[in-house]
Amino acid sequence: MKHKLPFTVRGVTVPGKRLGTELGFPTANLEYPRGKEMPESGVYVALAEIAHRRYTAILNQGEHPTAPGGNPTIEAHLLDYPGGDLYGKSLTLTYLHFLRKEEKFPAIEALKAQIRKDRDAARAWMAQSGNERIQPEPVVLETASYRYDEEGRQAVDDVSMAIRAGEFVAVLGHNGSGKSTLAKLMNALFLPTSGRVVVCGMDTKKEPQVWNIRKHAGMVFQNPDNQIVATVVREDVAFGLENIGMPRAQMIDRIDDALDAVSMKDYAAAAPHMLSGGQKQRVAVAGVLAMQPDVMVMDEATAMLDPTGRNDIFETTRRLNREKHITVVWITHFMEEAARADRVIVLSDGKVAMNGTPQKVFSQVKKLRKLGLDVPPMAMLSEMLNKRGLKLPGGILTVEDMVKELKVCLSR
Repeated sequence: MKHKLPFTVRGVTVPGKRLGTELGFPTANLEYPRGKEMPESGVYVALAEIAHRRYTAILNQGEHPTAPGGNPTIEAHLLDYPGGDLYGKSLTLTYLHFLRKEEKFPAIEALKAQIRKDRDAARAWMAQSGNERIQPEPVVLETASYRYDEEGRQAVDDVSMAIRAGEFVAVLGHNGSGKSTLAKLMNALFLPTSGRVVVCGMDTKKEPQVWNIRKHAGMVFQNPDNQIVATVVREDVAFGLENIGMPRAQMIDRIDDALDAVSMKDYAAAAPHMLSGGQKQRVAVAGVLAMQPDVMVMDEATAMLDPTGRNDIFETTRRLNREKHITVVWITHFMEEAARADRVIVLSDGKVAMNGTPQKVFSQVKKLRKLGLDVPPMAMLSEMLNKRGLKLPGGILTVEDMVKELKVCLSR
């Protein structure tokens, strides 16, 4: 390889053979920059930047099928681009990882099969630990505000934040703090009255993109009865797929995989109204999961469940986050759930009051109480023991952490 990665090239996209349209994905071609030594020909994982938005891309460099006139070009296949013509736009490509050598294919079906493998390989590479910082942010709010009526206060007030790919973010706040409003902005159920909300590269204010946004960002509500629409579990999980026109034959594997992921495959033929609250919520999660979203927004999805049901749904969602690299926004008022997230965002009166790791946020006990919030039981116990003379470190949030630190403290 002639260059160490990452390697960046910039240019304006040029027309190719428009084969990407036939293959069903957006592609853009760049001519080789004159006088610039390029990496060897092949297929790469890359980041593509267009109009200040970043997308995961697969690059085919060399004499590939969509190259105009057989001339060497760089073809960018944008995995999460929301659609629209890419020609004549400024494009920045950053090569990140070599996937395979370039090759020719005897038929378009063989090319399609290889592209599916490339997409899976690219996403798997991006999902590896250590690659979080280079990924496009699937949820971005830019000074976003929302009010329910012209005379009322802002339910969400000038909020700017970004949720990183594969992150599990808990959002806390007292009643009326704006948590549920924020969740609905992230799913385009509400549109910001000012500012922007961008989900998987799509601006929620652009009406044609709303359905695409909801394919990429699924939402699970507090009451599963409000989300379950069919009389059979399997049919309920199929509902979203039917709405996007997926052929029945293609739906079967997705439904089975989704039910299996939430341990509800044995209940596929059951009537939802005969299930427990926790089981119903698992079915609701499966319905969203079948859509294969990049983001899952859980709007107090455990609020109506008993402790066992709450833990089951949390553990299921956390496992999906880790194994399938699904970004999760977990709206909750349970401190013990937030303590197990990657990051905690605290809302107060529609504004971001705190933002950081659970250890950082929950160590600020006085500030949390001023905001009308409790702290996780172990953080509260740690504070009480410190007042009694035990010198425990900050950031104790779980029983396991407490036992570990007490053993160290008492052995001194």
